[in-house]
Amino acid sequence: MVAPKLKMRLGDLLVHEHIITNEQLMQALNSQKTTGRKLGDTLIELGHIGERQLLEFLAQQLGVPFLDISQRHLQANVSGLLPEVHARRLRALVIEEQGDSVLVGMSDPADLNALDQLEVMLSPKGLNLAVVMESQIFEAFDSIYRRTADIESFASQLEEEYDQSTEFDLTTTFDDGGDATVGKLLQSVFEDAIQMRASDIHIEPDENLLRIRQRIDGVLQENVLKENKIASAMVLRLKLMAGLDISEKRLPQDGRFHLRTKGHSIDVRMSTMPVQHGESVVMRLLDQSAGLLSFDETGMPEELIARLRNQISRPHGMVLVTGPTGSGKTTTLYAALSELNLASKKIITVEDPVEYQLPRINQVQINPKIDLDFSSVLRTALRQDPDILMVGEMRDQETVEIGLRGALTGHMVLSTLHTNDAITSAIRLIDMGAAGFLVGSSLRAIIAQRLVRRLCTKCATEYEVESQDMLWLQHLAGNRAQQVKFKRGLGCQSCHYTGYKGRIGVFELLEMNEDMMSALKRDDAESFTRLAKQHPGFKPLALSAFDYASAGITSVEEVLRLVETVEVAG
Repeated sequence: MVAPKLKMRLGDLLVHEHIITNEQLMQALNSQKTTGRKLGDTLIELGHIGERQLLEFLAQQLGVPFLDISQRHLQANVSGLLPEVHARRLRALVIEEQGDSVLVGMSDPADLNALDQLEVMLSPKGLNLAVVMESQIFEAFDSIYRRTADIESFASQLEEEYDQSTEFDLTTTFDDGGDATVGKLLQSVFEDAIQMRASDIHIEPDENLLRIRQRIDGVLQENVLKENKIASAMVLRLKLMAGLDISEKRLPQDGRFHLRTKGHSIDVRMSTMPVQHGESVVMRLLDQSAGLLSFDETGMPEELIARLRNQISRPHGMVLVTGPTGSGKTTTLYAALSELNLASKKIITVEDPVEYQLPRINQVQINPKIDLDFSSVLRTALRQDPDILMVGEMRDQETVEIGLRGALTGHMVLSTLHTNDAITSAIRLIDMGAAGFLVGSSLRAIIAQRLVRRLCTKCATEYEVESQDMLWLQHLAGNRAQQVKFKRGLGCQSCHYTGYKGRIGVFELLEMNEDMMSALKRDDAESFTRLAKQHPGFKPLALSAFDYASAGITSVEEVLRLVETVEVAG
């Protein structure tokens, strides 16, 4: 093809067409001398022109189409005609085949050097160009260039090695640079999980296949491998990395290990369990390089943050964070600890396990094998002159009573409880054997939470809610439900065609007042529940989720899913 050329330099063209001023061009050129970036990128960064506006203008001048590929379903085998390393370097994406040619999207089709290289790499195919936003190109890279092909290739190779010999070199880890195929396979599994922002990896052997599943935004996505015989080799390597007993296959085991991949520092918590066709492995991925979230980053409303800050800054009392596994309780607790972590405060945590290491805080990991459990560590911690105690979980009567007495004797105690909502949490403490007067005197606030998926901002669009769903919403929020324009995600490159990208916390905060505390002291669960529901500052989880859907943050589907879990668990 003949490379398109601009008749004038880009900056002069933009000034000539009155899109930017000469002063803005001079400012961009001066900035460019310092940064070395392209003029177009500099103009966008300075806010003188939008990316889409610039590219549409560029496409018009070059006589090539401008394409929005966010809603386009790209085929991995077609885009794979250009290897990932070259696609990312040249910022180019093969969009589709057009007979003897391919349509290639670029953010800068005037880059003659890149065009020359593309013609050589894609030969004998001809080259047709389109202008595409760079952000869309890079989003497509993460969707197209996944590690699934590598995983399947290494799995097939490993099975061939398994057929030839059952002796594997399982002692090398990723950092050793070993050539063991099982190491390369696991490396690809972890890289794919990190790229897809997965929180968990499940390895599940079946009779005739092996399932590798990833939990992405709270929902499992599955990749099936026909090489079921390789599961034992993968589990062996993982056990070695986690320091587990490789000879024990009949009993569950827990461990952890650390790895670095794709620029991320990942702490992996691993659990094995014997199943019918081998051992199932579940790994929780904790990205240490991502850092801790603050209250503001959890999605918690500002008014609720202010109330919670007021509660945790008190000199004594107990604040509970409640919800099922995977609801973000630990994130909320660590956000609280980060705010309380001052040189003037002595903080001790008792955790199982320690998930994030915090400076200045004394963190203790329990070890039931040597009777180092929550209650025994908590007793010792109270003799260490702490100001603030964080207990990973209120698991039994002894731990609850020690924690409540600690809160009563001048300590701020933070902890979690596996309960359904804020109101039932206080009653649950009494059901666990704690005296009502102790709960009523020590408990100051309970925050219950869930995680719901965020709608993808790139493809969310308004729609008419089905009549059956609207009945549920009206039952939840009354006539307000009919006045809202709800949204749903259509699915695009940015969200990997799921309609969702990321998650946000949904919260309810119950603060104790004198009447509620009195009801707890006399073990009057019915009065406590009634008073809590009447508290002016209390908003139930389901109603908070409805507010997110009203604001276009999440979908009606997610609201109804949360309502269902609350009602079923309740």
